[in-house]
Amino acid sequence: MRENSAKAKWKAGETTYGAWLSLPNAFSAEVMAHQGFDWLCIDMQHGLIDYQAAVTMLQAISTTPTIPFARVPWNEFGIIGKMLDAGAMGIIIPMVNSVAEAQATVAACRYFPAGSRSFGPIRAGYYAGQDYFVNANAEVACIPMIETGNAVRQLDDILAVPGIDAVYVGPADLSITLGLPPAMDNGGAFEDARLTIAGACKRHGVTAGIHANASLAAKHAAAGYQMITVSGDVGSIAAGAARDLKAVRESAGSVQPVYS
Repeated sequence: MRENSAKAKWKAGETTYGAWLSLPNAFSAEVMAHQGFDWLCIDMQHGLIDYQAAVTMLQAISTTPTIPFARVPWNEFGIIGKMLDAGAMGIIIPMVNSVAEAQATVAACRYFPAGSRSFGPIRAGYYAGQDYFVNANAEVACIPMIETGNAVRQLDDILAVPGIDAVYVGPADLSITLGLPPAMDNGGAFEDARLTIAGACKRHGVTAGIHANASLAAKHAAAGYQMITVSGDVGSIAAGAARDLKAVRESAGSVQPVYS
């Protein structure tokens, strides 16, 4: 089976850097995949992506060594299995707030006896290899999100659930539930929670992941986060377009008209 190189790097103690895909487009996914990120995440929760678009994006990403993850809309058995069968090598599951919910994520991601995933890797078998069934439990990444104050309070119990490879911090929702404005970075209670999560993950041997940007990457890596989002398709398009427009307008403004 194709190796999940992101998981291999986590096990080796390396930090991985990924990007977020919100646009339902195979070509933009392909372009992002060719930039050399360790992994890309197809966002089916807040992005504009449905299942059919997600499949074409998985196909586009598979033209590169980049590992494809997907964030599903919710902790629901059917869509988790369907995205794994389509070839996602890891599933990020939002709003996991209890041991029972964490156990449900593992059950959906793992074949018996580690879970109760139904067999039928219709595309995954072609993408990842015909020995998929034998190796999928070891290679597929199960990644519940820790993004509420309630989840942080139950963190040690959640992280003790067998089969969790990583957790992924949603800073905006975590901030909101801690009484702060939604942001990628906040002080006070958010900072305490950020460090608490990293420390708990280290104790339990679980990879700590977080939604971020390039300017925050070094800070998160220093705290022990090994799965860090540093870019995204929407943000990159907007930033690049704004930069180019600003440059040309400034350049045009500095040119003095020549009159004959």
